[in-house]
Amino acid sequence: MALRLIFMGTPDFAVPTLSALADQGHEIAAVYTRAPKPGGRRGLALQPTPVEQEARRRGFAVLTPKTLRTEEALAEFRAHEADAAVVVAYGMILPQAILDAPRLGCYNLHASLLPRWRGAAPINRAIMAGDAETGVMVMKMDVGLDTGDVAMAERLAITDAMTASDLHDRLAPLGADLMVRAMAALERGTLTLLRQAEEGVTYAAKIEKAEARIDWTKPAHAVLRHIHGLSPFPGAWSEVAVDGEVVRVKILRCALADGSGLAGAVLDDHLTIACGEGAIRIIQLQRAGKAPMQAADFLRGTKLAPGMRFG
Repeated sequence: MALRLIFMGTPDFAVPTLSALADQGHEIAAVYTRAPKPGGRRGLALQPTPVEQEARRRGFAVLTPKTLRTEEALAEFRAHEADAAVVVAYGMILPQAILDAPRLGCYNLHASLLPRWRGAAPINRAIMAGDAETGVMVMKMDVGLDTGDVAMAERLAITDAMTASDLHDRLAPLGADLMVRAMAALERGTLTLLRQAEEGVTYAAKIEKAEARIDWTKPAHAVLRHIHGLSPFPGAWSEVAVDGEVVRVKILRCALADGSGLAGAVLDDHLTIACGEGAIRIIQLQRAGKAPMQAADFLRGTKLAPGMRFG
């Protein structure tokens, strides 16, 4: 017997879970997502969220309320008569009345190993902190910030080659499979919930643009993880003088490399850059106003000689 579900989500990360639940035969009573925002080449056309696009493709009812804190919003939510709600990166706080509305509760897919990295940017923060692993967890929601009891988890190793985009793309389908298994257990009445540990709590604060400038005085591994944790957005950046002009460059992918020198110094003709300890080699980068490109393509149009410095 399938569950009657409300799905609440917004970005690409949430789409595999919506699709997987529908494909498993669960009844999607309604899809809640954020309202369309201006986008497109000129920024004029309203762009529906990835979740809305998938929901409409499948013929699901879509709602985009600005708030869930009114009596009207609560009445509409209750009217769906859902067994449970599934929440994946929705982007709006659910008040207690909403959490209490579904018969079996509201369940969130979170992209970290709770209680580590509660909050807005768990994928980025796990990489930036140098974590060796992360994962996804299904949590029964309460009014706290990712403080609910945990039902299931899957772990995933973080390698130095992974960017935030890479990790996102690995965790999204992993999380979809996990939520499908959790809802199957909920349907059978066998879903087990465990309280989160009180030790090891960390918070994944929203990424601020002020964090994006690269500090070359840090060790090479820290520089690499900073770069990869912010790739592709907002993109870790640095500046370098080219032909008397200061050019801003986002570095999107790199690798640890041999070499040493003044922090930020170009060490060779292959974009090896010295850090406070060790060095990195730039693999992919993006000059302001240009498309991302491989280092070799960048060097064909921009001459960076050994001894020049990023800062």
